[in-house]
Amino acid sequence: MSTLKKGLIAGGKTAWSLSKVIFPITFIVTILQFTPILPWLIDLIEPLMGILGLSGEAAIPLVLGNFLNLYAAIAGILSLELTVKEVFILAVMLSFAHNMFVETGVALKVGVKLWVVLAVRFGLAIVSALVIRFLWNGGDEIAKYGLVPTQTPDPNGWGEILLLGLEKAGYGILQLLIIVIPLMIIVQYLRDYHYLDKLSNVLSPVTKVIGVKPNAAMTLVAGLVIGLAYGAGVMIQSVKEDGVSKKDATLCFIFLVACHAVVEDTLIFAPLGVPILYLLLIRLVTAFVLTIIVAFIWNKAEVKALNREVVRTE
Repeated sequence: MSTLKKGLIAGGKTAWSLSKVIFPITFIVTILQFTPILPWLIDLIEPLMGILGLSGEAAIPLVLGNFLNLYAAIAGILSLELTVKEVFILAVMLSFAHNMFVETGVALKVGVKLWVVLAVRFGLAIVSALVIRFLWNGGDEIAKYGLVPTQTPDPNGWGEILLLGLEKAGYGILQLLIIVIPLMIIVQYLRDYHYLDKLSNVLSPVTKVIGVKPNAAMTLVAGLVIGLAYGAGVMIQSVKEDGVSKKDATLCFIFLVACHAVVEDTLIFAPLGVPILYLLLIRLVTAFVLTIIVAFIWNKAEVKALNREVVRTE
């Protein structure tokens, strides 16, 4: 079978698998933003904002970002008068935790446990906010925003709301097809012509540092470049065909939660006046440190379990 045909088949299967997650979630969440549910959630978490060094109204972009995506969160930030420090806290928190429904859904497809997804993403968001709040004494001036995205008018009536939900869900699937199918053809080409082995060798120092095997290199590259949702296609195929273990897939996911789609998800905050270099450094350092610690603890637990098993059999 030709490389192109195998890539198309793999891409089609992956796109179908992911679309069953992305389409319904995007449709439902789009509709929910026009119901009392989002305002209720904002009111619910508003009292917690002060603990994180944020004003109560900062709950709006946090809820929008986690329910929808970073673009919705930024639109929420632009509608508020916040300090530079508050905007930076929000940018770091949203870098770690956003688009939770879709990205959690595809993470579960890879085989990562739900509690790991939620604990890592929300844990990093909360801890980072507390660290910035107590360690950074500046940033008290009012933030000045750059480019402001155009606001689309709200739909009128449930008919238009449902139509908007279908439109956004369909657009999400179209994006998925445009990205995933060519990507899977490229991956198949790299695999068939043994370039994947060379890529694994090049990235072996990185994979070794974070405690995963070199065959997980393609998973890391996909997540770093195009993010968790679309990079999941490569992750799913790697688990199936490259022998990436569930442990390595989980460690890769933990790394990528802190640092994925490094170009888009970093530059997207530039119009807010956020120091994006510091934002990128925070994500990279957090990704390496957290993954190394988790891998170390996991390996220690495996050694202890193995020793107990040896003692039991003697």
